[in-house]
Amino acid sequence: MSTFIEDNAPVIVQGMTGHQGMTHTARMLKAGTNIVGGVNPRKAGTTVTFPGARDGADAQVPVYATCAEAREATGAQASVVFVPPRFAKDAIVEAIEAGIGLIVVITEGIPVADSAYCVELAQQRGIRIVGPNCPGLITLSATAGGHGVNLGIIPDGIVSHGPLGLVSKSGTLTYQLMGELSDIGFTACLGAGGDPIVGTTLQEALEVFENDDATKAVVMIGEIGGTAEQEAAQWASEHMTKPIVAYIAGFTAPEGKQMGHAGAIVSGGKGTAQDKKDALEAVGIRVGRTPGQTAEIMRAVLAERNIA
Repeated sequence: MSTFIEDNAPVIVQGMTGHQGMTHTARMLKAGTNIVGGVNPRKAGTTVTFPGARDGADAQVPVYATCAEAREATGAQASVVFVPPRFAKDAIVEAIEAGIGLIVVITEGIPVADSAYCVELAQQRGIRIVGPNCPGLITLSATAGGHGVNLGIIPDGIVSHGPLGLVSKSGTLTYQLMGELSDIGFTACLGAGGDPIVGTTLQEALEVFENDDATKAVVMIGEIGGTAEQEAAQWASEHMTKPIVAYIAGFTAPEGKQMGHAGAIVSGGKGTAQDKKDALEAVGIRVGRTPGQTAEIMRAVLAERNIA
């Protein structure tokens, strides 16, 4: 059992036949993800060929009309959503109604009201959403020869299995910290997304890592705007037994200017990187000012605790 999702779990892709869907489905297949179907009502009944994508052999992926049809035919446990913003709400609701337990929403620019509706509905049904506006989720298999699961746009081959967990509000910083700590390795890396409302918060990801025996320490990447980092820090101070090292992006960000993500904005003097750093350090979470320094701090923490 891997963190968040089982190894080799069957996965479908909503929006698979679009440009982004095709590109990243091919990449996920090459990473070993067990993609068993796509969803597009206009192309239902067809099959898409991905040359050399499955252990060097061509992958034949059927297209279904609905998530319910795809789940019934394949037993899909997860869906990756590449649907354009104006259609994303309907796509996510369709996956929820089909009972797919994990929905990873890559789409950027989904209206906040749509995200709020989907997240609330998913919570009511006991379904986990990752995202929206996120790089996705990757788990690393502890089994020799195992592939783990790559859901979204996170590059594969950066890291192998190890004792670290990672949760991040940033996409590219996720990749950078994975690279900085590639020799140590990860159980899972989750891109929470940078929108004001997301399906899996920093705190919720920490809860999963706390309950995962294979994860021994966690890297948390935050950014300016909102209070997710402070809330995660408060929860961690009361419940977390594993060390956390954090990085907060945006120390030089000007007030009132959105920086990259819809939620990354300092307003009314609140949500600054320094505010977040102070809140984290107040409960004993060490914070790096650069990705490189953050990696160095994590190495020191692992050495202090004799974590290999």
